[in-house]
Amino acid sequence: MLEKREGAKFGRSLVATLVIVLMMPWMVQAQGEPKTGDHALGTIPYDKYDTPEYCGASCHTDFYQQWRQAMMSQAYTHHWDEIEYFKLAVPHAEKDSMVAGVKAGCNGCHAPISFLAGDVPPPRPEANSRANESVSCDLCHTVIGHSGDTPYNFNFIASPGNKKYGPRDQGASPAHEMVKSDFLSKAEFCGVCHNEMSPYGVWVKSTHLEWKEGPYAAEGVPCHKCHMTYAPMETASMGTKYPDARQHLFHGAHDLGKVRGTIELRIHPDIREAEPGETVKLTCALFNQKTGHKFPTGSVEDRILWLHVEAKDAAGKVYHLKVDPKGFEGEEYTIASDVLAYQDMGIALNDPNFAGVQRDGVPVGDRIFRMPYFDPQGRMTIQQWNTKSLGVDYRLGPRETKLETFTFALPIETAPGEMTITATLNYQKLVKPVADFLEVPDDEEEIMEVNSHSTVINVLP
Repeated sequence: MLEKREGAKFGRSLVATLVIVLMMPWMVQAQGEPKTGDHALGTIPYDKYDTPEYCGASCHTDFYQQWRQAMMSQAYTHHWDEIEYFKLAVPHAEKDSMVAGVKAGCNGCHAPISFLAGDVPPPRPEANSRANESVSCDLCHTVIGHSGDTPYNFNFIASPGNKKYGPRDQGASPAHEMVKSDFLSKAEFCGVCHNEMSPYGVWVKSTHLEWKEGPYAAEGVPCHKCHMTYAPMETASMGTKYPDARQHLFHGAHDLGKVRGTIELRIHPDIREAEPGETVKLTCALFNQKTGHKFPTGSVEDRILWLHVEAKDAAGKVYHLKVDPKGFEGEEYTIASDVLAYQDMGIALNDPNFAGVQRDGVPVGDRIFRMPYFDPQGRMTIQQWNTKSLGVDYRLGPRETKLETFTFALPIETAPGEMTITATLNYQKLVKPVADFLEVPDDEEEIMEVNSHSTVINVLP
């Protein structure tokens, strides 16, 4: 009997051992899966990453200087991002469990090595901590892919170490290994931060997805072709000169040179001669000939792009022309009005009776090309993390043309002679009333003229 019991015990032990052995590959794979997105918080210490200064001190000097001027180096230190994070996002997250994750999560893209190190909220920029490195050289050049089917919400796979990933595998570096990465050349690499879903499951940033649905993706033109242009140069001091070195300019929404000319526009009247009291109908055509995604894109809740039309008669008197409504659902958000919005800022500001600020801050009646964001109470919000729904998307898609009309009854007092009608498309990175209320430095509400065009009619005596 003892032998039978011992044999049975041995048999059960053997089965258990076999089960464990058979499960080991799965267990290793499960334990070895990289943590990404929110799950990566606090998984990689600071010392695993080289500083940008280390990369740029003697080797990649030119790229380092390009990066220093780009928003990639200012993702954490930029004044509006600092104000939005510390004055709105953090206090809001501490009061509302639904959006609590943004206290750490904002840093997944704005200060990624701080997020990975678990240093959240990071010290403010004036402390000059490693958070100030923002989106650094070593962060990007040690990303090897993303988790899941869609890149978004910083779901990049980080693999810091001596292997630096780039577009080539030829050549040699005395400082690190060089590994060719196809992923770094794909638009999905950009999408890990340029797609964002709010805690309510709403796409509040979708630049990569807009590109993916547009004509440039179908033609194989990724983000890099416009935002990391190619030029012949040495990629490292005393290194090989390549004919197609990617420039680390990353110029986009904050760059006047990039914004200017993005949209072509032309305005024309239906008649060339008119008497005072007569009606002239003007049509303005706007063509997005430059962006591979919608314009504006990215932080759409912040941006404002509007068409302003004025007529100036022979005596110098100026008349403001209001856009003709088209009658589509949600159009009221695309025509400038004297209304208040952004009341949910009151949560972070401890003001439950906060009335809001002016929604637009541009001349009433001008056409606005935007997509409004709405909070859980259905109010227009400037806070992407508090976005539960989206309004009409009236932005300009890649290679899209929109036509806007302006019906103008010439006033009786209009001076005879040549009247000039000018259409101007303006852009601001942040809605002016919000910038003024939160005391954001003036350059964030700077008006950038995207384009303009004039036409003339002859006013008869």
